Amino acid sequence: MSAPVITNIEIRACRGGDTLNSRDAVTAVQLPGGSRPDFTVVTMTTSDGVTGTSFGFGALDAKAAAAALSQVKPFFIGRSPFDAAKNMKEFELFDRRWNHVPIYAYAPFDNAAWDIVGKMAHQPVYKLLGAAREKVPLYVSSMFLSGPAEYVEQAMQVKAKGYKGYKLHPPGEVSLDIACYRAVREAVGDDFTLMADPVIAYTYEQALKVGRELEKLNYRWLEEPLLDVNFNGLRKLREKLDIPICGTEVLAGAHYSTAHCIAEGIVDIVRTDVSWRGGITAVMKTAHVAEAFGVQCELHTTIYHAMEQIQLHPSLAIVNCEFFETLFPFDDFEFGTKSKLNIQDGYVMAPVGEGLCIDYDWDFIDAHTVATL
Repeated sequence: MSAPVITNIEIRACRGGDTLNSRDAVTAVQLPGGSRPDFTVVTMTTSDGVTGTSFGFGALDAKAAAAALSQVKPFFIGRSPFDAAKNMKEFELFDRRWNHVPIYAYAPFDNAAWDIVGKMAHQPVYKLLGAAREKVPLYVSSMFLSGPAEYVEQAMQVKAKGYKGYKLHPPGEVSLDIACYRAVREAVGDDFTLMADPVIAYTYEQALKVGRELEKLNYRWLEEPLLDVNFNGLRKLREKLDIPICGTEVLAGAHYSTAHCIAEGIVDIVRTDVSWRGGITAVMKTAHVAEAFGVQCELHTTIYHAMEQIQLHPSLAIVNCEFFETLFPFDDFEFGTKSKLNIQDGYVMAPVGEGLCIDYDWDFIDAHTVATL
């Protein structure tokens, strides 16, 4: 009996909004929340009829994102879903020879292949990766709000729900940001975990000032204060500050670039995820590299709950990852699946089922599909 190979791949470009209109990029890039983002969906079918599916990043325009994914599609036709390491290694050459797809293009294919593998093994993927635990502490992250009162209100909601932490994506102006950081700490008390993620809003000098304030406020980490490729600036911050510097979530090169950042002392905590950084296979490689150096590898939100359900699998198989992250509130991101994250007492519980254990809402996906490649 011959081993199954991938014989068909469907890529869908999907609008988040019910009107199916594209969004104005200048407005959308502010990320204020209040609307569903665009998304893509990749479905693979094997020679013996087994399917695997993964959501993918939709960027600010799902049609553009799907076009990028279409450049990966021919690579996987005829390949075995079981050959994750081989596929990832050989894709390096395929991509280097004048393809150069965006960092989010490979992941949905890798994830969908893992879905197939789990279904054929009749096991959830996290068990095949090597389970480390059956639940993960949840923290949630804000969108970009207007000021202290809005962050305080949200943080108090989060604490009341029993979640294990809250991360601020602050407005981006130093004095206002510090006011937000202070107000939230005062509101939630000293024993609740807080993080700060300004998403490259600061100069080096501003980041140093904010970092020292966050140390006084006992924030858990300062994330991406400067661009991830600003290696010199990040290293200087790490040397000057006691608060851990967290980064690497948007670096190309997955485990290769992360290894460089660890070895060169650029950040204290590294980031990866199953959307922007190569899928499940690359996430596990990155986490293992970090583990060998004694470094925490915190998984970055994938935005969509349909992908957070995928990310849960490596989260349950990584020993050097403390938390599970989602954006808050859930309303804008919890769509496209009938299955939901099982959150109990502030923990995300292990899924039950085979493969990625996701029950997709195909009626929703069909209604929001604007192109199929």
